[in-house]
Amino acid sequence: MKFVSRLFMLLLVGIVFFGVPAFAAAEEPLRVAIAGLVHGHAGGFLASVAKRTDIRIVGVSEPDRKLFEQYAKQFNLDASLYHADLDEMLTATKPQAVLAYSNTFDHRKIVELCAKHHVAVMMEKPLAVSAADARAIDKIAREAKITVLVNYFITWVPSNHAVYDAVHKGTIGDVRKIVVHSGHAGPKEIGVGPEFLGWLTDPKLNGAGALYDFGCYGADLSTWIMDGQRPLTVTAITQHIKPDVYPKVEDEATIILTYPKAQAIIQASWNWAVGRQDMQVYGKSGYVQTSGDNNVAVRLGEDKAEKTEPAPKITAPADDELSYLRAVVLNGLKPTGLSSLETNLIVAEIMDAARESAATGKTINFPKQ
Repeated sequence: MKFVSRLFMLLLVGIVFFGVPAFAAAEEPLRVAIAGLVHGHAGGFLASVAKRTDIRIVGVSEPDRKLFEQYAKQFNLDASLYHADLDEMLTATKPQAVLAYSNTFDHRKIVELCAKHHVAVMMEKPLAVSAADARAIDKIAREAKITVLVNYFITWVPSNHAVYDAVHKGTIGDVRKIVVHSGHAGPKEIGVGPEFLGWLTDPKLNGAGALYDFGCYGADLSTWIMDGQRPLTVTAITQHIKPDVYPKVEDEATIILTYPKAQAIIQASWNWAVGRQDMQVYGKSGYVQTSGDNNVAVRLGEDKAEKTEPAPKITAPADDELSYLRAVVLNGLKPTGLSSLETNLIVAEIMDAARESAATGKTINFPKQ
């Protein structure tokens, strides 16, 4: 009887002070499964999940058992998580979302299987190796009513959002030019794993080389800044500066997009002396540019020098990919912006046209919707 009385008092205190029972269960973690481990970004995800309680890995599908064991040892993954086949894993584990760390060519197949099991998908950028695959993914997702997200690390960078806000508040006037620099010294030069390097340098599995690996960042940012406006033309130039290192794919690429009253210049490279991911937007009355992840530099027409300002923090749950995924899957948040399927369908078309332009030496008129 005393136990019942104490239990009642505990319940009453919980309701009075917290509005819920004091011993109420914490919010259940999002159950996620991993499709593939050949993408080097898988390591960053596993390191992040190890520090969180709101995400739980229920399965990992990867045909290469040795690759799984390599990650399992590094991140203390239970051997019971392993599955050789994605379809079998989805049947056995019933995740709420799948994170794809495969080569880009396999994205379409992964979405097809996830649609069969009615599971949301978040894949690493870009969406697809071709516009045809992107359109197929969109059709599959709509028919199965599943969410497809594309994870770019730039989505969660405060300075990118500060640039976007400055543009859309009219701080610099109408946009005239967007310039995006993306890349690093090269995947081999920075020491990516052999499983990652193998498909990054395969034109079938990656879509191209530096053109696709880093050009997609600029296409994504430009489409976002321009509010989903489709470009009029796409022109691309690629080079093999290091054919001895990358014999099958280009390592240098520049893409030019034209809009009715603006241009976007995307410089994607495996030849930067230092890693780069920065953006400048020039308007009719000034410019704004990222200055690292957490600051922006602004200069208006009447200013004698640019001013560096802190970028406001991004409000949760849009401040990291896993919180965002939880909000989409569990709370019904509608995806918008850099990681949305809508934006990335345009990105896929831009990249497809850029590849064609580089191959033919011609400017490609962008298809009207």
